[in-house]
Amino acid sequence: MKAVPVAGIDGVYLFEPTPHVDERGFFSRTFDREVVKSVGIDPDGFAQDSLSRSAKGVVRGMHLRSGAGEAKLVRCSFGEVFDVVVDLRRDSPTFGNKEFFALSGESQISVYIPAGCAHGFQALTAPADVSYRIDRPHNPAEDVSIAFDDPELAIPWPLPPTLLSARDRTAPSLAEALERL
Repeated sequence: MKAVPVAGIDGVYLFEPTPHVDERGFFSRTFDREVVKSVGIDPDGFAQDSLSRSAKGVVRGMHLRSGAGEAKLVRCSFGEVFDVVVDLRRDSPTFGNKEFFALSGESQISVYIPAGCAHGFQALTAPADVSYRIDRPHNPAEDVSIAFDDPELAIPWPLPPTLLSARDRTAPSLAEALERL
């Protein structure tokens, strides 16, 4: 497994595994504490693992947390997603930058998203399972959502959105969300 820094957003890393493939399928390490530690991320700093399953076309996001924020390690364990990260850390040299990733069960690549960055994805397959390793227990009072279709973000979602949660359908604009951070 190797860690690859993402040039467009400071502190974002892709963790690319080296799967062992044979006639049975593959075996792949999806987390390596020493590789994570080598780029300055505390491997013991994660507090919970979560999993979402989405139907094709579902958009989840854009989400982040206020207060201390929330760092996460995200991987599509089955299917494929179009993954989006937006740097909303006002003191970051890459504030406002966006990056897009193709995450899939085939590649098992993980993306590390630092606290203060918004995250979302769209399922490109049915189903698409996304695994999250999160650094703090969830506190709903800190949830911040941003309209997935905010013109200021101009995210090029690859499919027409099929389903959104009530929270995502009514999410405020980027400008309004920034006031909560």
